[in-house]
Amino acid sequence: MTRILDVQKLGHVAIRVKDMARAKCFYVGLGMKMVWEAEDWCYLETRSGEDGLALLGPGYTSAGPHFAFHFNRRSEVDAFHSRLQAEGVQVGEVHDHRDGTASFYLKDPEGNWLEMLYQPPGGIPKNQQEFQ
Repeated sequence: MTRILDVQKLGHVAIRVKDMARAKCFYVGLGMKMVWEAEDWCYLETRSGEDGLALLGPGYTSAGPHFAFHFNRRSEVDAFHSRLQAEGVQVGEVHDHRDGTASFYLKDPEGNWLEMLYQPPGGIPKNQQEFQ
């Protein structure tokens, strides 16, 4: 098999939740810190810039459950996108997210969704104060 890319970091997992308030309370109770919160989704980390968990609420339609590889430079995401396309892998378009990141999605050969995500220096941008 041809190596398509060099994975840098498994950065986050995204799961679907039915009750956002209950899910947020549970994961914050486990010690995770709220990084980004919107009406339909939120993002938590164990430590700043590490081990992320995205909670996708019932109204979130931009993506489904997935895991993501994080990259430090936007150009790397664009380059991997081009490389995957050249290898004949079906990939979605690269797009910018409202939290300052950029990514594209694809499926592995087993049908699992994954994301190739540019993470700005300093980690996922925050719109929340960390919980004390």
